[in-house]
Amino acid sequence: MMVKNILGRIFAFWALIVFASTMLIVFLPFWIIGLWKEPRRSYLVHTIYRTWMIVFFFFTGIRLRIKGRENYEPGENYVVVFNHNSMMDVPVSVPFTPGANKTIAKIEMARIPVFGMVYKRGSVLVDRKNEESRKASYIKMREVLNMGLHMCIYPEGTRNKTNEPLQRFHSGAFRLSADSGKSILPAVIFNTMTVLPRKFFYFWPARIELHYLKPVSPSQFSSAEALKDEVFNVMKQHYVSFRH
Repeated sequence: MMVKNILGRIFAFWALIVFASTMLIVFLPFWIIGLWKEPRRSYLVHTIYRTWMIVFFFFTGIRLRIKGRENYEPGENYVVVFNHNSMMDVPVSVPFTPGANKTIAKIEMARIPVFGMVYKRGSVLVDRKNEESRKASYIKMREVLNMGLHMCIYPEGTRNKTNEPLQRFHSGAFRLSADSGKSILPAVIFNTMTVLPRKFFYFWPARIELHYLKPVSPSQFSSAEALKDEVFNVMKQHYVSFRH
């Protein structure tokens, strides 16, 4: 265990070097992309995010297996909902969603020098403590869907620190689906906690899996709450059955 803890810190140092150096390389393209208008900007951003993470994963020993791409209907865009266990979930989910997208993100992260600009290029920012900001972010998410982009959301709200497969879902993603008529596409991420657990300065190379499940149409349900309950159960069942 002591040897693994030491190696985990060494791997973390290496991962930090790789992340920082590659971020500096993509910084200029991300800045230039700001000259483009939406949705073209998001298509370019998605390409760079994906390429960046492929390089990062290669040099840090992460292997990514994706299942269920066939559940994406060509020409359709979705409210894509992911489980959330680790800080590693966003680098896995957003770049490898098949198609340009934006994710809902904390406004605090956008204030970090250099990283903040890169971060906000692919995000709808929200200050969760501010009611007006939450309302504005909901309108922006509707606009993202209207542009034909996917909207990526983590309905647990924060990382799952419980022993349960999933935390209780918030209703926002499902209200967005019901209001817009866009189907929910459930996605389940496995093993990011092994790579980036809740330890100080620790990283471990491992295989991560990302499973896209069948879309769930809001038209099948009488309310956003009913839709939420169905998606929660589908994701929980899949998580439990695959994990075991």
